[in-house]
Amino acid sequence: MRIISGIARGTKLETLEGNDTRPTLDRVKEPLFSIIQSYIYDAKVLDLFSGSGALALESISRGAKEAVACDNSRRAIEIIRQNVKKTHLENKLKIINKDYKKCLEELYNNKFDIIFLDPPYKTDFGIEATKIIMEKELLSKEGIIVFETDRKEDIEKLEQYASVRDLRKYGRVTLIFLNRKE
Repeated sequence: MRIISGIARGTKLETLEGNDTRPTLDRVKEPLFSIIQSYIYDAKVLDLFSGSGALALESISRGAKEAVACDNSRRAIEIIRQNVKKTHLENKLKIINKDYKKCLEELYNNKFDIIFLDPPYKTDFGIEATKIIMEKELLSKEGIIVFETDRKEDIEKLEQYASVRDLRKYGRVTLIFLNRKE
């Protein structure tokens, strides 16, 4: 896995070993960032369930103002720190080692332009995170949530809290693009 574009382009990133996480593959990341490119410049980004931090770092590399990478796993946080050093983007990334609910509580007075939600599959963590994000108004008015899942039933659940703007399927992975309900 690597940074695809921007000031850290080509930097090879470390990933977690094992089945606990599954990084967003380059073949999914490239079209994802093409779709959201107009949101990135000068954006404030939240990468919840961050894993290796790849989505936050890619965003910063492409021009985001700042990002927060949050993961509950200490191993993931170690990997994120290694990747931040490799990309030399230390001054633009805040790392939080907490459960997603505690992280969202800590960020209550922030507004994010892009929020990446790539929760562990076969859980409702991402649905619950979306609910909290909308209740606490953490997504900016024109912001976007990018939700990665492999479950079709997540779409209906998400529509309770946000407007589905677009869906893209890449193999078993579905990217759901969400906006605030107005």
